Order: sequence, then structure tokens, then C-alpha cells
Amino acid sequence: MKLLTYFRSSAAYRVRIALNLKSIKHELVPVNLLKGEHLGAEYTSLQPQGLVPCMQLDNGEVLTQSGAILAYLEGQYSEYPLMPDDLMAAVKVRSIVDIIACDIHPVNNLRVLKYLSNDLAVQDTQKQQWYRHWIEQGFNAIEAQLVADEGPANQAKYALGKKITMADVYLIPQVYNALRFNVDMQPYPKIMRAYQACNELQAFTLAAPKNQPDSTL
Repeated sequence: MKLLTYFRSSAAYRVRIALNLKSIKHELVPVNLLKGEHLGAEYTSLQPQGLVPCMQLDNGEVLTQSGAILAYLEGQYSEYPLMPDDLMAAVKVRSIVDIIACDIHPVNNLRVLKYLSNDLAVQDTQKQQWYRHWIEQGFNAIEAQLVADEGPANQAKYALGKKITMADVYLIPQVYNALRFNVDMQPYPKIMRAYQACNELQAFTLAAPKNQPDSTL
């Protein structure tokens, strides 16, 4: 399978993490958003919205939207489950996922930031304020919902306990972006605990964005 991806897209970052956690063989196909490759006919024939990520399966089927791609991976590759079997535990994971996917990310992604700058003539300082505002609104809620560290005898390493879940898959890319935009993370010790613990794992470090010289956003 092929994942059409942009290195700093948090939505694509989520999928890269899941692919690594599940040890799924895949090829990464870069799509440069800054050069407008996502708006060309070749790409929009696969993803009509012109958004990343986009996944092309070996049989030619095309999947769009990170949530749908992750649902496919979770259903098709059960060896490393990212959603708990317990209903209440799964609902708690979904709550974190939805805060990020529905409330933080949509108002802070690249096309929104470019619209603020290019179409509404918003100054960089105001754009930074916009970004931090929505991050902080979401992170305040997430921090309150994460599992507290119960101490060395029963340490909660990840977002919702001792096991990685879909909450971590969504959270780590969002923290990466928050750090890029200089959000003060001191009020979020549980979020940062999960971020640091996940980034000790190869599945996360391999998926992380790598610096590219032609990128400014």
C-alpha cells in the first residue's frame, strides 16, 4: 500500500504512527503542500478535496481522511489494537480523538492558516494567537481527561494508561505542532508525559516529521 503524505501534516503523521505500530509494510509518497502538489489533477483524482493523507491499497482502492484510514487499519490489522475492547475505555479514547480531530485540528491546519494570512491579511502575531488559543482550549480539556500518573508501582506512561491507544496516535502529532508554534506546555504535564513516553518508541520517532529545506510552514 501507498500513503500519500506531507511530512508536517498532523493527519498524515497519525497514519504513519499507526502503520509503524502495526508493522504494516507501506510506501510513503510525498505530496508537497507548499508547492501546491495537492491541488493538481493527478492528486485530486485520488483525493477530490486535495487534502492529505490519502491511502492507495494494493488492489487500487483509495481511502481518504485520516480517521477513515485509521479505522480501516484497525479493522484489517488486529495484531496491535489501538482501540480497547471495553466499551467505556473505548469511549474515553474516542473523546480524546474527537477533541483533536474535530475541535483543534480543523481550525489550525495549513489551509486555514494560509487563508488567515493570504485572504484576510491577518498579521503573523495574530495568526500565532489564533493557533495557540484553539490549542489551549483543546489541551485544557484533554489534560483533565488523561490518566494521572499513579506512581512507580503502577505508572501511567501513555495518554490513558499503560497501553498505547488511538488517543496517543492523535495526541503526539498535535503536541508536535503545539511545540512548533511555541505553545506553553507547562500547564499540561500529563500530555507531555505521554508525548515523551511515546517518543521513546521507534514507531513514533520513525513517523515524526523530518526537516525539509523547502518548507516554512
